[in-house]
Amino acid sequence: MSEYVIETKNLTRYFGSKAAVKQLNLRIPKGGVFAFLGRNGAGKTTTIRMLLGFMAPTRGSSTVLGKDSQKLTPADRARIAYVAEGHFIYGWMKIRELEALQSSSAVRWNRDLFRTVIEHFGLKENMKAKSLSRGQRAGVCLALALAPEPELLILDDPTLGLDPVARRSLVEAMLMVTQNRDRTILFSSHQMDDVERVADWIAIMDEGELSVCCSPDEFLSRLSRWVLRFPDDVPPVPEFPQLVHAMRYPNELHLTIANHDEKTRELLAGLNPKSIEEAKVSLENGVIDYLSGNSRVVSLLQNAGGVV
Repeated sequence: MSEYVIETKNLTRYFGSKAAVKQLNLRIPKGGVFAFLGRNGAGKTTTIRMLLGFMAPTRGSSTVLGKDSQKLTPADRARIAYVAEGHFIYGWMKIRELEALQSSSAVRWNRDLFRTVIEHFGLKENMKAKSLSRGQRAGVCLALALAPEPELLILDDPTLGLDPVARRSLVEAMLMVTQNRDRTILFSSHQMDDVERVADWIAIMDEGELSVCCSPDEFLSRLSRWVLRFPDDVPPVPEFPQLVHAMRYPNELHLTIANHDEKTRELLAGLNPKSIEEAKVSLENGVIDYLSGNSRVVSLLQNAGGVV
């Protein structure tokens, strides 16, 4: 089998004349957690549906666990678990009945793992699904997905709409299952603190295109934020390729810059600020800045090696 659990080649999907995913080339190595980031409509869910064979690409191809996504057999699908946003389960069933239904068609079933995840969310097997909160339903869905011991777990915005306690429980469960480095998790999310806790790699999509694919540390190492203070009015922001985001305040200019160098420093000094200070960039602020309007000027890692 390929060393990559997921691989896409020029994967493209149109809806009418609009391209939801454009020429996506992505490789996800075995083991660890891969976070799929981007605004709503960036193409994340469409990509996931193509990877799982639920939707055919307009052109291009993808493989999952070494198999063509459009030709996955029941045996192939038994090695993959998928949890969609919304966490749908049959409300009239009890948790133990949901387990019985799911396990009856599974190639293998780890009941100890199922019970561990259920208990982690504070659930009992005789609880009816319709009485569960959204966070508790997420816990049941995760337990049902993990009990077959899949090699690949795909989670589409799993913490959407969850309260902080439920989110933490889900993230802790993800950390627990990733102790097995033979298992790979691909998840999309808008919660940057969750991503920062669990992700080994991040991919950022913007308007259907992949613009970043690297480790969180690599991403942050190539971003810098600069605070320029002025005695009077703030001058116009100059246009330059490395500019990711700019924010003007009274007497201050905050700039987020990609791959800054000595020329960048000279350009900032040429604005004649009273002071220049470099500030720390968090993953959340870095991703949000990158996805803002100015982010399309430059691909963050266009000159970087080591991209996954």
